[in-house]
Amino acid sequence: MLIRYRGQEGMLAWAFHRISGVAIWVFVIFHIVDIFLSGANPSAYDTVLQIYASPIGRIGETLLGAALLYHALNGLRIIVMDFWPVFTRYHRQLWYLNWALFMIVGLPVAFVILKPIFAV
Repeated sequence: MLIRYRGQEGMLAWAFHRISGVAIWVFVIFHIVDIFLSGANPSAYDTVLQIYASPIGRIGETLLGAALLYHALNGLRIIVMDFWPVFTRYHRQLWYLNWALFMIVGLPVAFVILKPIFAV
């Protein structure tokens, strides 16, 4: 028998919300540590800023922005369903709306963040 995923949009929304939340938390911890470690040494701070401006740093910022945006939009979707239970009937449509807004807002922002990587 083949094992396959049987969850639908609700389960994916739950999983992505948890994953994005953990990713944000990990970034905040690393950011606090790097600021703390470089706070007493201006040259170390400049090195940290160079890392953030590097291609890998820009990709990381883009992923962080995507995690923040998805987590925020999905949180709003959850709030709507909590305060207006009638919308739970439309949780799939709200989830697809969430992704549409994510693409409409996220892609232009990702382009702006990643643009310096492709500049010659």
